[in-house]
Amino acid sequence: MKKRIIVTGGTGYIGSHTAVELIQEGFEVILADNLYNSEAEVADRIGQISGTTPVLEIFDLCDAEKLDACLKKHSGADAIIHFAAYKAVGESVNKPLEYYRNNLVSLMNLLDAMRSYNIPFMVFSSSCTVYGQPDILPVTEDAPVQPAVSPYGNTKQIGEEIIRDTVSAFEQINAISLRYFNPIGAHPSALIGELPRG
Repeated sequence: MKKRIIVTGGTGYIGSHTAVELIQEGFEVILADNLYNSEAEVADRIGQISGTTPVLEIFDLCDAEKLDACLKKHSGADAIIHFAAYKAVGESVNKPLEYYRNNLVSLMNLLDAMRSYNIPFMVFSSSCTVYGQPDILPVTEDAPVQPAVSPYGNTKQIGEEIIRDTVSAFEQINAISLRYFNPIGAHPSALIGELPRG
């Protein structure tokens, strides 16, 4: 039986590339996306590349009832890879409350759902912004977390802290945070790539 992975933000740039790789490695992939910064057609493009079109559930992760309905429909998920988030540093300065609400409520809803549905693993899309203004360049994994310089970066720092506290309190949940820098480029097929709206 294939392992089932929920990929939030699955029609976005990083989510779609991850979905392709997961499908090609034999995983069943369920995409969850509100299409705020992407298009539903990306799921079909993932299918063209991988040979299997993943199921796409369109809803906002801040809506706990819709998340619950999705996880009931696709019960038995083995992991969540959480890419869904507002992600523009500059925009976050002008819309801080929207960023806090979207990025943190969605994360907390997912962590609650992991407990309810016994989903043991999460990969969290954090960011290099948690390093703030680093003291030494280049930044390495051992660099200390510094105060964030934007609301976006702060949502990633707070998100990591929420995950750390949740993992400490509930031993059935395991998580890892990816602190990567800006990914760029397109898939070799040119079917998926950097196509954000706006």
